[in-house]
Amino acid sequence: MFETYRVAHTTRFSLCGGASKTRIPAKTQSSVDPSKLATARERLRRRYRPARVRLLFVGESPPASGRFFYQADSGLYRAIRQTFLSAFPDLTNADFLKSFRKLDCYLVDLCGNPVDRLPMKQRRLACARGEAQLAAQIRQLDPETIVTVVRSIAANVERAQARAKWQGTHIELPYPGRWKTHRDAFEQALRPVLRRTLPDQVGADSINLRHR
Repeated sequence: MFETYRVAHTTRFSLCGGASKTRIPAKTQSSVDPSKLATARERLRRRYRPARVRLLFVGESPPASGRFFYQADSGLYRAIRQTFLSAFPDLTNADFLKSFRKLDCYLVDLCGNPVDRLPMKQRRLACARGEAQLAAQIRQLDPETIVTVVRSIAANVERAQARAKWQGTHIELPYPGRWKTHRDAFEQALRPVLRRTLPDQVGADSINLRHR
C-alpha cells in the first residue's frame, strides 16, 4: 500500500512505507554481439555499486549511441553530476562516480539493452519485460529512496516496486534531455531530494565533487 501525490508539475512522490577508464569504444559496439555489450556494461556498473544503497536512480536503458552513465559520457551523467554540484557547492572530487558510490547512490536501467531507437510499440514491450528484473534488483538492493529519471517508465517502476513488495519513497523526475529547460527542470526537482536525503553522508565522508 502506498500513497501518491504530486509536487508542482516537475516531480511526483510515492510514499510506501570520475569516470571509469574502462570504456566500450563506439566502433567496437557496432560489431559486437549485443549480449556481450550488455555484459560489459553491467560489469562496469557493478564496479560502482555501494555496499548499501540509499538512493537508487532508475533509467529507461543505456542509450543506443553507446554512451553510458558509468562511462561518464552520457547526458544523464552530466545532468546528475551537475545537480550534485548545485546541491552541495562546497564539495569537490576528481572522480564523480566514486563519490556517487560513496554517497550510497546507484543507477540501474529498466532495460538492459538500448531501446531509445526502437518503434514505440517495441519500446513499451521491452520496458514491460524489464519489470521482473528491476523488481529483483529492488529486492536485492532494498534502497531507501527510488528516483525514476524519466517519467515515461514511471508505471513500469511502480509495478516493479509492488512486485518486490518494496516500501520507501519513490520520486519521479522529468528527463533532463538535450534542452536547457528540461535540464533545469530536472535539476530543480532533484536538488531538494539530495539535500534532504544525503546531507549527513556528505558531511561524514567529506567528499569532493568538483574539478573534473
